[in-house]
Amino acid sequence: MVDEQTNTPDTQGTATPATPATPDEPLSLYQKTEAIVTRQEAANKKTEELIARQETLHANDRLAGTSGGRVEPTPPVVLSDEDYSNKLMKGEANPMKDDGISL
Repeated sequence: MVDEQTNTPDTQGTATPATPATPDEPLSLYQKTEAIVTRQEAANKKTEELIARQETLHANDRLAGTSGGRVEPTPPVVLSDEDYSNKLMKGEANPMKDDGISL
């Protein structure tokens, strides 16, 4: 796109090269260091984002109770003989449950 007022090409959104225009010119030590620092800063930023996501996931796991900790099973309710006979007469207890038979 060409700007009508100045007749110069629109350079918005295009990256300026960090290296010299001619490939015959060797890169200076400053340019090499600047390129390395730029890449390292981008990598550090990405690593920080990943660590923050991982911390959030671990926190959610811990709050949800799925962090891999041991879960103790609830012990079965032991009924007295009298309570068991009352439930059996009402049809609430299944004497053949341990055998895998359901009524």
